[in-house]
Amino acid sequence: MITGEIKGMVDRIWDSFWSGGISNPMEVIEQITYLLFIRRLDDLHTLEENRANRLNIPMERRIFPQGNDTKGRPYEDFRWSRFKHFAPADMFTVVGEHIFPFLREDLARQLGNGDSTYAHHMKDARFTIPTPALLAKVVDMLDEVPMEDRDTKGDIYEYMLAKIATAGQNGQFRTPRHIIRLMVELTAPQPNDIICDPACGTAGFLVAAGEYLREHNPNLLHDATLREHFHNHLFHGFDFDNTMLRIGSMNMLLHGVESPDIRYRDSLSQDNAGEEEKYTLVLANPPFAGSLDYENTAKDLLQIVKTKKTELLFLALFLRLLKPGGRAAVIVPDGVIFGSSTAHKELRRILVEDQMLHAVVKLPSGVFRPYAGVSTAILVFTKTNSGGTDFVWFYDVQADGWSLDDRRSPLLPEDKLGPALHTVLTEDDHSKNNFPDVLTRWTQRTSAERERPRTAQSFCVPKADIAAQGYDLSFNRYKEVVHETTDHRPPKEILSELWRLEDEIQRGMKELEMMFG
Repeated sequence: MITGEIKGMVDRIWDSFWSGGISNPMEVIEQITYLLFIRRLDDLHTLEENRANRLNIPMERRIFPQGNDTKGRPYEDFRWSRFKHFAPADMFTVVGEHIFPFLREDLARQLGNGDSTYAHHMKDARFTIPTPALLAKVVDMLDEVPMEDRDTKGDIYEYMLAKIATAGQNGQFRTPRHIIRLMVELTAPQPNDIICDPACGTAGFLVAAGEYLREHNPNLLHDATLREHFHNHLFHGFDFDNTMLRIGSMNMLLHGVESPDIRYRDSLSQDNAGEEEKYTLVLANPPFAGSLDYENTAKDLLQIVKTKKTELLFLALFLRLLKPGGRAAVIVPDGVIFGSSTAHKELRRILVEDQMLHAVVKLPSGVFRPYAGVSTAILVFTKTNSGGTDFVWFYDVQADGWSLDDRRSPLLPEDKLGPALHTVLTEDDHSKNNFPDVLTRWTQRTSAERERPRTAQSFCVPKADIAAQGYDLSFNRYKEVVHETTDHRPPKEILSELWRLEDEIQRGMKELEMMFG
């Protein structure tokens, strides 16, 4: 958790870009990403340098070569610790004319296999900071931000990404962090998992899964085999936006993952078919409301469900990507839950009858505001190819801790927000944040939750009931409404009361006649 002082630093950096002529939030975060990456390269080079000096051996891997580049500039000048002291005009020349060509052309060779994913995403890096003064100002500010601690580095970058989500049209790339954390907690990633997000954006799901693994497995990186798996084979993300790939890769790097598999891929296209049964966990919030031509869609997906709708194709994709026994937590729009088309019904039938559907967690319609008011739900399931669904657990989330209007303001103190808390919530707190209760009741879905009435906020529904409803998975289909009962007085008692009132009215009329008669 970053302090208000560091947030203030980031805000000032952001404001400097805006006042310096870069107003597109995506361009701001992209340029900051490049500069943070350059700073990170110097840190890595310094670590290797210190190791070589300490052991009195040659450096095994030099990020910055000895000698000069093709334009005669010493590679030593490319290091953050050196050029940050240059005059603005000279710094501008070094960064724009020397370092960025180095990032695009030479980095993969210099870094070797260890950090090749980052080098790959820097191949089309563009330097767009317009003036030496702005570059010098931003470099000075970034140099003051403490980036030594992994948690701080990650939180700072997450805070920058949150600023994208509040700055304009690009917010759809970022699922709110507390919703991501809920989905990660529901699936409980394990050190030997192979995790995939086929629409990864800024890699929020992969980052949260990595943080969960570190928290729940403190000795994870002490084991050489698990450490190698964590850094090189555990995390996989696909996207078809190169800017998102760069930002996602940097997000992973700043959260301490050395070489995740973050790649360019249109996950639904025929050109990228063949990623079958490779992953043990899928976490995703795929694009909604799109439509593809049959000709461009992977044929193996169309064999699962014949449709042009991207939200259904992504669900079919998740089933294809998962190994048998693999599990998933994914966000889908309400249309997937109760849509009446043949494709909608068939996909739900597959989840219930052929796979093992665990849960449908209904989310409030405001959780993606101000960018979308669409109603959504989280589906949690395991790929079995042999059925296994007995009961499906439903939960109706009515509050997630933030206001459900366009402002999305926090309704509780920070220590009471999110799903996994160390603070006990009161009943009033629960009315503002249901997520901790979701996790508590999720663990009881095979026991106490099966006894809960369907008038409650959560309950279980047998598979037979779902099949009888045409595999409709909407919460309201199974919820029972409590009808308030009113105690009525006996008719004779009511008549007696009416007669008494009539007698009083008659007496009153006679008294008025005597007074005014």
